[in-house]
Amino acid sequence: MLFLSFQALCSQNQKNKFTLSGTISEASSGETLIGVNVIIPELQTGTTTNEYGFYSLTLEEGTYDITYSSLGFSSENSTIILNQNIRQDVLLNESLESLDEIIIKQDIEKLNIKKPQMSVNSLTISTIKKMPVVLGETDIIKSLLLLPGVTSSGEGASGFNVRGGAADQNLILLDEATLYNSSHLFGFFSVFNPDAIKDLKLYKGGIPSKFGGRISSVLDIYQKDGNYSEIKATGGVGLISSRLLLEGPIMKDKSSFLIGGRSSYAHLFLPLFDNDNVAYFYDLNTKISYRINENNNLYLSGYFGRDVFEISESFSNSFGNSTVNLRWNHLFSDKLFSNLSLIFSDYYYGLTLDFVGFNFDSGIKNYNLKYDFKHYLNENLQLNYGLNSTYYNFIPGEIKPNSETSGINPTKLTDKFAFENAIYLDAEYTISNKIAVQAGLRLSTFNRLGQDEFYIYENNQPNVFNNGLKIYEKAPPIDTLTISKGTTIRSFIRPEPRFSIAYQLSNESSIKASYNRMTQYIHLISNTTSPTPFDVYAPSGKYIEPQLADQIALGYFKNFDNYSLEVESYFKTVKNRLDYVDGANLIANNAIEQVILAGEARAYGLELLFRKTTGKLQGWIAYTLSKSEQKTPGRTPEEIGINNGDWYLSAWDKTHDISITANYQLNDKWTFGANFIFQTGQPVTFPNGQYVYNGIVVPTFEARNSSRLQSFHHLDLSATLTPKRNNSRNWNSEWVFSIYNLYNRMNAASVSFRENTDLGRNEAVKLSIFGIIPAVTYNFTF
Repeated sequence: MLFLSFQALCSQNQKNKFTLSGTISEASSGETLIGVNVIIPELQTGTTTNEYGFYSLTLEEGTYDITYSSLGFSSENSTIILNQNIRQDVLLNESLESLDEIIIKQDIEKLNIKKPQMSVNSLTISTIKKMPVVLGETDIIKSLLLLPGVTSSGEGASGFNVRGGAADQNLILLDEATLYNSSHLFGFFSVFNPDAIKDLKLYKGGIPSKFGGRISSVLDIYQKDGNYSEIKATGGVGLISSRLLLEGPIMKDKSSFLIGGRSSYAHLFLPLFDNDNVAYFYDLNTKISYRINENNNLYLSGYFGRDVFEISESFSNSFGNSTVNLRWNHLFSDKLFSNLSLIFSDYYYGLTLDFVGFNFDSGIKNYNLKYDFKHYLNENLQLNYGLNSTYYNFIPGEIKPNSETSGINPTKLTDKFAFENAIYLDAEYTISNKIAVQAGLRLSTFNRLGQDEFYIYENNQPNVFNNGLKIYEKAPPIDTLTISKGTTIRSFIRPEPRFSIAYQLSNESSIKASYNRMTQYIHLISNTTSPTPFDVYAPSGKYIEPQLADQIALGYFKNFDNYSLEVESYFKTVKNRLDYVDGANLIANNAIEQVILAGEARAYGLELLFRKTTGKLQGWIAYTLSKSEQKTPGRTPEEIGINNGDWYLSAWDKTHDISITANYQLNDKWTFGANFIFQTGQPVTFPNGQYVYNGIVVPTFEARNSSRLQSFHHLDLSATLTPKRNNSRNWNSEWVFSIYNLYNRMNAASVSFRENTDLGRNEAVKLSIFGIIPAVTYNFTF
C-alpha cells in the first residue's frame, strides 16, 4: 500500500512537470550556437545550450518568462504557458548595438556564479581577432597565452603549457578529433583557421568526465557548420599568408557546406634575395552538415594541414595533421540528446636528406569511436554518460634510400599498437539555491598490443646503472619476441574520479572547489622545451607506466558593475613522469625504454583574472604565480637518478606571468588593441666548467635547469579600420595594422656557448627570433 501511494505521488509530481526544449541558432546563417543562456528570471535558474545548440529545461506547470541571451547577439524574450512538453527553436540576431550599450544581464551572471564548473576559459573569435599578434596573423594559441595559467616556452616554440604541465599533456580537439601538433612553422602560427572556428573552451581543472587521455588540460574547439541560408565568403590577405573560407547551403535550411584554406607565401620572395631555402604551410578545413529532421543531424568534417621546410634542395621536411569525423546527433526525447562519432586522426612526419640519400617517415594514427549522451532529468539534475574507444598505431619511423646510389639500407623501426577504452558518468546537481555540484567517474582501460621485435630484458630493466662511471647504460636484450597484434602484452585499468562544487555567497559571488584525477597512457619523449617533429610518442606497456595526475583547485568568483574577478589556486601532482637520461639518443631509437626513467612532478600556483566586460574599453589583466618541478630518483639507493634524485625546475616553469589585454572602440570606424606580456625566463642548464681528456675539451654542467634565461616581455599594438559600409554592396572589409614588440625587445630564445678564438676564451651567444615587426592585414566578407 505504501509503495502504491509513493508511486501515485511520483506519478502526480511527474504530471505537474513539463519540458521546454529546442535548438538555438543564428538567424542569418542557421548556425547552431553553443553556450547560449536560457534563463527563467523569476526562478533564478536556467541552462545553456550544448555543443550542438540544444537545450532542455523541465519545470513545474505554469507560465514563465524566458530569456535567450548570448554575448554578441540581441536577447530574445518570450512567455510560455507550460502545460505540456514544448519544443521551441529560437533564432538570435547579431547585436547591432555599440559596445557601451551591451549589458550582460544580472540573471546571466547569477547563472555563471551558481555553476560548479571552474578553471575554464572561453574566448570568442571576435575577441581573438582584435588582438595584435606577430606578423598580423590571428592566432588562437597565442591568444590562450594571455590567460592565467597558460604559458609557452617562448617565441617560435610550438605547443603551450597549462598549470605547470608539459605540452604533450594537453588534449587538443577539433570537432572532437585529436590533433597531435597545434602549430605551423615550428610555433610561429597555430593550425586553427579563425574564420572556420565557432567555439573554443580551455579546461585547466575540474575537467568533465567525458574527457580523458591527457593530464593537464583540454582545448575543445568546434568548427562552424556552414551557412544554411546563403553563400558567404570570408577571407584575409596578409604580408606572409592569406586565407579564404566559403560556406553556404546545399539545400536551403536543410544542408550546408564549409570549405576554408590558408597558405603562407613568404618563401616565394626568398629567391629575390638569393636565398633558395623554403618554409611554408597550408591547411584545409571542410564540413558538410545535413538536417535529416528535427531529431536527427549528420555532420562530416575534416582537416588537413602540412608544413614544408627545405634547405638548398639538400634537406626537406614535411609534417602535419589530418582528421576526418562523421557525427550523428539523435534526439531520443526532449530530455535525452545523443551524439555518435567515428573519427580518424593522423599525424605525419617526413624527412628527406638528399646529401645523405634517404627518406624518413614516421607518425601516429588513431581510430576513434565515441557515443555520448546528455540526459536532462529535471531542472536540478543532468546526467552525461557515454563510451570512448581508440585504436592506436604508432609509427616510430622507416628509413628508405631515395636513389639507387645512396648506399642507405632500408630500415624500419618497429610499429607499436594499443587499444584505449573508457566509460564515464557525470552528474550536475543543484542541491539548493546556494549549492551546486558536479560529480563523475571515468573508468579507462589501456591494452598494449603485440608487435614485432619486442625486447625482453633481465629483471624487466631496460637500462642499468654503471656505479663506477655513475651513468645509465642500455641493458642488452636477453630475448626478442614477435607477438601477434591480437595479443595483449600488458593491460591497465584506472578509475578517474572528478568532483566540483560551488557555494553561492551572494547573487554576485561564490566560492568553488574541484578535484580531478586524470590518466595519460601515451607519452611524448623529448629533450626540447617544446614539441618538435623529431619527438617520439611512446605508449604505456611492459616497461612504461601511465602518467597519473591528481589536481585540486579552490576559487573565488565575483561579478560587479561591468567587471568580473576570478581568483584560483591549484596543486597538482603527477606520477610516472618520464625523463631522458643524460646522453640519451631519442631519434630513430627502436628501444626508447632504454634511455628513459620514470619520476614524479608537481605544480602549484595562484591565478588572478580581472575582466572589464562592457563599454568602449574592454579587456583583462591576468597574473599567475606558480612553480613546476620534477624529480627522478634512482630506483635503488646506489643509483643517482637524474639530477642526483633532487627536485629540479621543469623546462616550462614560469614563476611570474603577467598579461594585460585591452580593446578600445573609438567609433564605428576605428578600434584599437594592445597586449603586454611579462614572464620569468625559462629554466636552462648552463656549463660551469670544462676539462681536457685525451686532447678533447669536455664541458661540465651545473644542476639541471638551475639557471634561467632573461625575463621575457613585449608590448603589441593594433588598429583596425572598418570603412563605412556601402548598403548597395554585400562587400564588407577592414584593415588591421599591427606592431608586434613595439620597443624591439630582443627576447632570448636560447643561449649557446662557443670559443672565441680571437679573445681566447669561451662566450655566451644569445639567439633572438623576433624584434619589432609591423604588419598589415586586409580582411573581407561578402
